Amino acid sequence: MNATLESRELNATDRCDACGAQAYVRVVLESTGGELLFCAHHARKNEQKLRPLAATWQDETERIGS
Repeated sequence: MNATLESRELNATDRCDACGAQAYVRVVLESTGGELLFCAHHARKNEQKLRPLAATWQDETERIGS
């Protein structure tokens, strides 16, 4: 996996794969290395199912409202 990609800060052009809102969470899947981007709402909604499958879980939700 590309460590640079995983650690890159999410920005306004990164959009939630579920709804298109700004993404604050990046999930890199262990099995494929593919990535999923989520807004805070959809990250929370899918976290229980995705955490066991994730190689990395980059959570930048603390940036919301700043």
